[in-house]
Amino acid sequence: MDEIELGQATIVYDDPDEGTTELTVDNEEVVYARDHWMLRSGSDDDGNDLMKQIPRDRVHYVERNVERFEEEASTVRHRVESFASDVREKLPVGGDGQRRHRGDRGDDDGPTRVPVTEGDDGEGSDGA
Repeated sequence: MDEIELGQATIVYDDPDEGTTELTVDNEEVVYARDHWMLRSGSDDDGNDLMKQIPRDRVHYVERNVERFEEEASTVRHRVESFASDVREKLPVGGDGQRRHRGDRGDDDGPTRVPVTEGDDGEGSDGA
């Protein structure tokens, strides 16, 4: 099976030892989380990935070639949504904030819909 080409990312950041640094890596080796850009920087003797974390404030910019990256991002999003759905099924919470016991579906008829009308400021205007 052919490996999917996800493109590359170039990150330009300030390194305390080397000054402004430009580094190009594969897209799957860079991620943004918890106000840091994280880059895979190799592996240790046990085969564990090593990550370099760069605080957001030190990064000038990140350029990505996203030709096939959008496809992969969509797959990841689908996996996260599926996982969230599984968690909701296993740990359901009722509308009253109380956890229901497994198997107890209560009187839940689905989501509650609240009509919102444009221009209604919620201050009891009589429409005149």
